Amino acid sequence: MEPEFHSAIIPAGFAQAIQTGNLCQQSIADFRLLLTNLFYRSINMETIASEKINCLIIGSGPAGYTAAIYAARANLKPVLYQGIQPGGQLTITTDVENYPGYPDGIQGPEMMVDFEKQAAKMGTDIRFGLATKVDLSQQPYKVWIDEEKIIEANAVIIATGASAKWLGLESEQRLNGYGVSACAVCDGFFFRGKEVAIVGAGDTAAEEALYLSKLCTMVHMFIRKHEMRASKVMQERVFKTPNIKVYWNTETEEVIGDKHVESVRVFNNKTGEKQNISVSGFFVAIGHQPNSDIFNGWLNMDEAGYVKTIPGTSKTNIEGVFACGDVQDKVYRQAVTAAGTGCMAALDAERYLGEKGLH
Repeated sequence: MEPEFHSAIIPAGFAQAIQTGNLCQQSIADFRLLLTNLFYRSINMETIASEKINCLIIGSGPAGYTAAIYAARANLKPVLYQGIQPGGQLTITTDVENYPGYPDGIQGPEMMVDFEKQAAKMGTDIRFGLATKVDLSQQPYKVWIDEEKIIEANAVIIATGASAKWLGLESEQRLNGYGVSACAVCDGFFFRGKEVAIVGAGDTAAEEALYLSKLCTMVHMFIRKHEMRASKVMQERVFKTPNIKVYWNTETEEVIGDKHVESVRVFNNKTGEKQNISVSGFFVAIGHQPNSDIFNGWLNMDEAGYVKTIPGTSKTNIEGVFACGDVQDKVYRQAVTAAGTGCMAALDAERYLGEKGLH
């Protein structure tokens, strides 16, 4: 019987030399390559360790930490991986004044430290690491962490959040939290009686411009094209609001300011004309991107990539897999609503594991 060689491992030249009995300098080199391939293959198999747990939480914003607090108190022994941005979007937010329990307000990063401490105190195993791949075909569900470890979990709570889309300006990122914001409902209060600018042309931008118009003396609205994408109803509301000024065919060149936003430089993409507009706040409302890519093909999602849950629950289309926070919420996107759905996910997971006899 002819020997069988697997081309994925054994170099073709060496395989041919073995079959013909004609070993030469090149075949010896191929043999060395074979040994190298086998060595690294064995190393790779050994380094991909696996761990079996009961409840895995992916993400560490208000939703993830709240799910962890409830899951730990229910003795689910949750393991939480913090992801690429421990604490979520609140870690790039300055003053938070609309979360219950903080009458004097609190800094976003400090608030998330409190969340983490409480989750750890309840018994959550909090780890740094990024989920990079999943296999939800059967239980226990497999989740790869940093391509270095496989977690096998009976229940998975997804709290990976969503990331605001930005214009990509250096000044926009430098002044983020110092006048630059992606959430008018969160931060508009700080600009009462001042002039602000907003970028965007969809329903979200229209809603946020209208919200800001109730707080600010003037809202400068920059729209890249000659028309809005927002619904006709929302457009009419914007046009009828006297302190919203719409700039057509207008793009942002730079947000100006040293320690905080002082003005914005824009240009007309038809005429090239530039102008500086004095504002105290600059809001970006061009959308959010849910952090759901690794679940694509497994979980039902809408056209924007938000995970679909059964109304009134955190349940996804796969039993034992739950979603909470901004990864499944494109409407409210608030810390307090994220925390609420985190609670729901932990309770749903507890009931599920109990029904399956796993808790």
